[in-house]
Amino acid sequence: MAITKDQLISDLAEAVSLPKATVRTLIDQLGEIVGDALENDGEITLPGIGKLKVSERPARTGRNPQTGKAIEIAAKKVVKLVPAKALTDALN
Repeated sequence: MAITKDQLISDLAEAVSLPKATVRTLIDQLGEIVGDALENDGEITLPGIGKLKVSERPARTGRNPQTGKAIEIAAKKVVKLVPAKALTDALN
């Protein structure tokens, strides 16, 4: 089961003894900081979690599954996570 934003906020607030409103603000700011870093630098390291990197996905030809016709899929940027060794070790 995936953890929701509210569950994450509750767990963090309890772990660090801060009000939920403060933790919600911190999480929102973290999202903005990560977004800005990826937009400007192309990567950001989150200690204990991993490194987020921006990758370029080239334009390609795909197929419409309903009709089978060829369609052009535009190039785009995607975010990839390279997990930290500590995270990988914790899962295994």
